[in-house]
Amino acid sequence: MVQSRTHNCNELRLENVGEEVTLAGFYDNLRQVAKNLGFLQLRDFYGVTQVVIENEEMMAALSGVNNESTLQVTGKVRERESKNGKIATGDIEVVPTEIKVLGKCIYNELPFEIARSKEADEAVRLKYRYLDLRNPAVKERIVLRSKIVSELRNSMIAHDFLEITTPILTCSSPEGARDYLVPSRNHPGKFYALPQAPQQFKQLLMTSGFDRYFQIAPCFRDEDARADRSPGEFYQLDMEMAFASQEDVFAVIEDVLPPVFAKYGVYKQASKAPFIRIPYRESMEKYGTDKPDLRIDLVVTDATDLLAGCGFEPFAGNEVKAVKVSNFTLTRKQIDKLIDETFVISNAKAYWFRLDENGELVGGISKFLQDDKDKIISTMDLSKGDFVALSAGGHLDSLKTAGVLRRLFGNACEGHMDKDRYEFCWIVDFPMYEIGEESGELEFCHNPFSMPQGGMDALMNEDPLNILAYQYDLVVNGVELSSGAVRNHDPEIMVKAFNIVGLNEDNVKAKFPAMYNAFCYGAPPHAGIAPGVDRMVMLIAGEESIREIIPFPMNKNAMDVMMGAPSPVDPKQLEDVHIQIVMPKED
Repeated sequence: MVQSRTHNCNELRLENVGEEVTLAGFYDNLRQVAKNLGFLQLRDFYGVTQVVIENEEMMAALSGVNNESTLQVTGKVRERESKNGKIATGDIEVVPTEIKVLGKCIYNELPFEIARSKEADEAVRLKYRYLDLRNPAVKERIVLRSKIVSELRNSMIAHDFLEITTPILTCSSPEGARDYLVPSRNHPGKFYALPQAPQQFKQLLMTSGFDRYFQIAPCFRDEDARADRSPGEFYQLDMEMAFASQEDVFAVIEDVLPPVFAKYGVYKQASKAPFIRIPYRESMEKYGTDKPDLRIDLVVTDATDLLAGCGFEPFAGNEVKAVKVSNFTLTRKQIDKLIDETFVISNAKAYWFRLDENGELVGGISKFLQDDKDKIISTMDLSKGDFVALSAGGHLDSLKTAGVLRRLFGNACEGHMDKDRYEFCWIVDFPMYEIGEESGELEFCHNPFSMPQGGMDALMNEDPLNILAYQYDLVVNGVELSSGAVRNHDPEIMVKAFNIVGLNEDNVKAKFPAMYNAFCYGAPPHAGIAPGVDRMVMLIAGEESIREIIPFPMNKNAMDVMMGAPSPVDPKQLEDVHIQIVMPKED
């Protein structure tokens, strides 16, 4: 049976006064003044309409009906005496002649008040997500997501990209995270993998002669949750271009994304093309991160020669990095809180001192600096009131800690962050190789399918740690939105690149048979990128947690508490796919 309605709950206006209408929606609340007088708020996807009950018969129709039941109300529209400017239908009200219960809520108490669901415990919200989504403030984030995806799709099509879907069931591929594996019923002992990204397929499309591809691609990675990363699955604006350079990719992204951010974002200003390009090593040295928030005007400087020999033990034999903050007004309590927060984030201690209004170095480690006070003031170009945050350690560790200090103090100190804007930048020239922190051996730094700068000549003649790749990250407001690269489309260069990390041609053929063989038939140069849709919507909406912009997110432990996944399955299902469960032994 189809439930009819003449209007939605956000549609009626003064021009509808006198009309007979039928509305349908959720029983939001009822303010009962007397036996024959009450004010019912009816809510649907679109908005709210007030229904004024003026007789006992209509009041009886709601007897025993709980909030959040679904109702159909037929009645006449009239002008309200006391208007409500906070809602679009605030000039009118409906006087009912008939009220029907379409779907009864059997519970007297709800897990949370719908309008205040965002204040509830997250575990409860996720368990009752279908109720949480009834909250207009929660629902509007999902509506926003839909609009943004539609805008992105239309823009890509306008740039002559063809939307093509790629397989979900595929083979396991080294993309940097754990695969989700799917056992094969017809091929005992073999597994499909859910794609971590459509990387190989989109490159194969370029090899197949397609010129511009995109899709809003689902990706699956078995990794831990973070505030800006959902476990399990996520979506990205995946794109690839044939006969394209790095600059060709940049031009498309710089044309597609800023209008979407400016149109829908909580900040109405977004960077215009061309975005700032920052080499990876420069970004690390200047900002202490490869994801710099350029809204912050603070920079990292090297203070090793100046401070390493001051007698403060943590500085001895280490590199020392400094972040100077002018016009400093934070209290000692606020300083201590930020220093503690730095330790939590970086697992490294941070230090500080400041130049007071009398021209003296005070606070923090200042007692170790008195002998070189004038030199420190001069070299650091300190003015009265300036504050200096410090980190110490190995080269990379000291930089990363300084990057955390820059971000935290830049956010906390007035005048050092132009917050109300979206500031984009490209991080370019990533190293092709690095020494792995865990293995201690040479590894690919970023994407193994990237083209090395200098091509075969660089691979043959340069120190691998000095080779740069045509790899790039798109960063906005300190969040990595995307990674991309010019692809290595030459099988000889590909084999040599893998040789350097200990894999021979047979290994490459075995791991990437389709792509290697396809490239041997003549592949066009190609490049691409894949901005994360979930992170994009999170930034545009101004949300701190990515789960707020996903319709049905998992919790931090990659569990769907609403559906009860992951869950046990019937032994017959396991038998069909030739799986036997061996539980881990208890300690």
